[in-house]
Amino acid sequence: MEKPQNGEEKEETTASFCGYDSLHRLLKDNLNPHHFQGSGFRTLTFLISLDSSNFPWPLAVLQEVSRLLTGLNCGKALEAVSLPESATSLSAEHGFDIQAFSFCADKELLREPRIVRVGLIQNSIVLPTTAHFADQKKAIFEKLKPIIEAAGSSGVNVLCLQEAWMMPFAFCTREKRWCEFAEPVDGESTKFLQSFALKYNMVIVSPILERDINHGEVIWNTAVVIGNHGNIIGKHRKNHIPRVGDFNESTYYMEGNTGHPVFETAFGKIAINICYGRHHPLNWLAFGLNGAEIVFNPSATVGELSEPMWPIEARNAAIANSYFVASINRVGTETFPNQFTSGDGKPAHADFGHFYGSSYVSAPDASCTPSLSRNRDGLLVTDMDLNLCRQVKDKWGFRMTSRYELYADTLARYVKPDFEPQVTSDPLLHRKSL
Repeated sequence: MEKPQNGEEKEETTASFCGYDSLHRLLKDNLNPHHFQGSGFRTLTFLISLDSSNFPWPLAVLQEVSRLLTGLNCGKALEAVSLPESATSLSAEHGFDIQAFSFCADKELLREPRIVRVGLIQNSIVLPTTAHFADQKKAIFEKLKPIIEAAGSSGVNVLCLQEAWMMPFAFCTREKRWCEFAEPVDGESTKFLQSFALKYNMVIVSPILERDINHGEVIWNTAVVIGNHGNIIGKHRKNHIPRVGDFNESTYYMEGNTGHPVFETAFGKIAINICYGRHHPLNWLAFGLNGAEIVFNPSATVGELSEPMWPIEARNAAIANSYFVASINRVGTETFPNQFTSGDGKPAHADFGHFYGSSYVSAPDASCTPSLSRNRDGLLVTDMDLNLCRQVKDKWGFRMTSRYELYADTLARYVKPDFEPQVTSDPLLHRKSL
């Protein structure tokens, strides 16, 4: 099929997408196979990086592709933001990806804009997993220093790191020696980050492997919230623990006991939906019911298992719950000294697969940023006007039109042992044909 000379005119007269039956068909026919076969975010990142003067598509086509893949923020394409030279020079020197964007909200008469600058860090580990544990942790600290400095010098108000950032993600191995990485809430990793929180007046969300000293030294997957004065505001423990593929996390810790806390900070109300919790819509809902304006989703997930889900779930949560979602995933392939088996029946192997990065931010109006790199360390800086949360609530009325009493009744019946599904069967369903 030939591309139309005037994409917009063709769209109006045939209801096609720039002369194609669908966005999928347009991308398939116009991208090289290795570009097309990638994830939606990889395709999007490729498109945005193109120099349109050297690309055969009309500008209208590129604009339409961007509109469908990233949405529109207040009716406009998301704007890129320039960062200070102090941040970009650190990116160049240390080789990490750095991107910045801005979500706006409509101007209001009775409220001033509530602009918050959020930073997300994704990274790979540094040393082999066979190195001394103390050396592994120290190397990660050293690696993150310039990325955190770049966030601070960019004026980031709230910074979030990836799940279990202070160690390799060893929870596939079922070997208990990795428990040595666990720390108290006020342990080494928290102390390391408190200095940056103070220096840059920055709230920091630090997902760690926690050892609960006061309760038998049991272990949890925990996010510590450090205030902009260097204080510990609180913690949240991972609500949902995977039992899928290589993810044998229940060997180390079980489902959290902190509920769905929202932390009121100097820069808005934030919550943390740790990794696997993103697959559970009611988990997202509960944070929203408690008043969250930004929900962070620090993760560690690999391409073979979850990559097609990655651009969808957090974005859907932002839409359904009228808040911003900031999704972080680690980068790289981590190889362990001993092979382990998988719940999927694969032969014994020594690594999870590739942690595909691709961190991004979703807004309540269905717009989202492009993602960070799939294979490099990175810092994503995003300005967001929190007024957009209420504006979208007023526009769509999801809270007003929800039927919480019906859901509550169904859930109350469902958790009882004698629950019976509400199913009405066709009385002729099992009748034999004449």
